[in-house]
Amino acid sequence: MSEPTRSQPPRQVSLMATCLADAFFDDVAVATVLVLEHLGCQVSFPEAQTCCAQPAFNAGDWLAARPVARHTLSVFRDAAAVVAPSGSCARMLSHGSLLLFEGEPDLAAAEELATRSWELSDFIVNGLGVRKWPGRLSQRVLFHASCHSRGTRYATAARTLLASIAGLELVEFREAEQCCGFGGTFSVNFPGVSHEMGALKLSHASEANANVLVSADMGCLMHLDGLGKRQGAPLRTRHLAQVLRDALEGVEATA
Repeated sequence: MSEPTRSQPPRQVSLMATCLADAFFDDVAVATVLVLEHLGCQVSFPEAQTCCAQPAFNAGDWLAARPVARHTLSVFRDAAAVVAPSGSCARMLSHGSLLLFEGEPDLAAAEELATRSWELSDFIVNGLGVRKWPGRLSQRVLFHASCHSRGTRYATAARTLLASIAGLELVEFREAEQCCGFGGTFSVNFPGVSHEMGALKLSHASEANANVLVSADMGCLMHLDGLGKRQGAPLRTRHLAQVLRDALEGVEATA
């Protein structure tokens, strides 16, 4: 299913921080706000937000997922635009919820919210038309595209922004398109397979002799960072929003 048709988004943005940002990656949420504010956006944070309902949805427990998703529909009902620093959560809003509420009274509201929901890099590049990011970072960067970015414009948009930063070298690595092994509940249900997939991803990443692995999904970063530390060969990981913020602050620090 393709992304919903959208018009150019407004500069009034509601941030969906996501569960992982709330629990583990607070700096990603902060970086996302700073990046959006640099672009002239007014960012609000609806404090009643909880989960997008993706974990229960992916686990097949749609009865449990629907009340959570309905809460999300209510919280962001009046948002002019919703931006999430997560391909998986953005995809839940633009695709998963439409499946979840098929044949339900909430379908129309889910379809309407889908037209106002954006993944961060997609919002910047395809929504606002920004294709060159200011600043400088002298780093060799690997980009890992999450599985939820497949069939969307998310990964292409993220690579466009990274490649535009002065001093940053975007490095290719083997089997870059393969899953990192996290997969949310997949890593819980199949820990052995998940571990081996992640170890293979790290092995290919280490061959590239890069400074940092970047992704736009925190689940992938958490999985790969944890595996690397347990193996005694940690690979520095950063979220796309952090890289954009770091490059921007390099400009502002010398202005």
